[in-house]
Order: sequence, then C-alpha cells, then structure tokens
Amino acid sequence: MHYLLIYDLVPDYLERRAAYRDAHLKLAWAAAARGELQLGGALADPTDTAVLLFEGDSPAAAEAFANADPYVTSGLVARWQVRAWTTVVGERAAKPVR
Repeated sequence: MHYLLIYDLVPDYLERRAAYRDAHLKLAWAAAARGELQLGGALADPTDTAVLLFEGDSPAAAEAFANADPYVTSGLVARWQVRAWTTVVGERAAKPVR
C-alpha cells in the first residue's frame, strides 16, 4: 500500500529550513534505505507544500517519520497528514487495474 505524507509548510519555510535541512535529509535517506520512503520533496511556485511517498503495510512509517522530522518538531510544518493512496497504474501499483 502507498501512503502520502503531506506537509503544509509555514510561509517562511525557505528562509528557515537551512538550519534543519541536513538532519531532515539524514532522516529521509535512512527511511529510503529501509524501503519505506520512495520519493519526497517540496512543491514549487509556491513552495507551500511538501509530499513524501511511503510504501508499507500501514501508515505507521509515515507517521513516525513526521513525528521525528526536524522540520515538524522545529515548526517549519504548520500541519501534516497521512493519506492512503490507492495506486492502480504502474509497475509498483499496490492494486493494479488493467
């Protein structure tokens, strides 16, 4: 199953993220190495949202990531949510439909 971790970023996110970016990326690459995090990044123009794609049996990995993320704990994320994403097309689709 796929899960989207969606961050609503604070207005001054770009100005404040430098102090936390290395720790955030270390956490993200560790989650990727474990096979939990598939893709992640911020949306551009405007940079007001970030989306991270997790894969697993439950939303637990995405929730644990958010709770440990320096961007969240340091107030760069105004709100976050995890949404189940029913993927139906692509080689890694959880529920392929042809």
